[in-house]
Amino acid sequence: QVQLVESGGGLVQAGGSLRLSCAASGRTFSSSAMGWFRQAPGKEREFVAAINWSGGSTYYADSVKGRFTISRDNAKNMGYLQMNSLKTDDTAVYYCAAVKTVAFSHTYYSGSYYSDWGQGTQVTVSS
Repeated sequence: QVQLVESGGGLVQAGGSLRLSCAASGRTFSSSAMGWFRQAPGKEREFVAAINWSGGSTYYADSVKGRFTISRDNAKNMGYLQMNSLKTDDTAVYYCAAVKTVAFSHTYYSGSYYSDWGQGTQVTVSS
């Protein structure tokens, strides 16, 4: 099991940038796929981005493609989500998630694929 703690959320104006971090504990993070999800008030949780265990494969929701970048540093047990050109629609609680696997499944966009979740960090984008 991996314990995850997100940080880096906050209030930013539209067009601005934020970098979210996900600190992982446990020796299995380097062999885990990682994803970022978000949930806005009154809406269902949605997939944002995913990265395989090595960082060699990344996937994005269409709504963030070209604006967000997911990355990881296995030596530091850290995951990141760089968010640029933020829009008010990006306002949500952002969660990182992980699952121990080196065989990346095509269901990476589903929350049920992941076994471990952080507590979330609030991102608010003002107009």
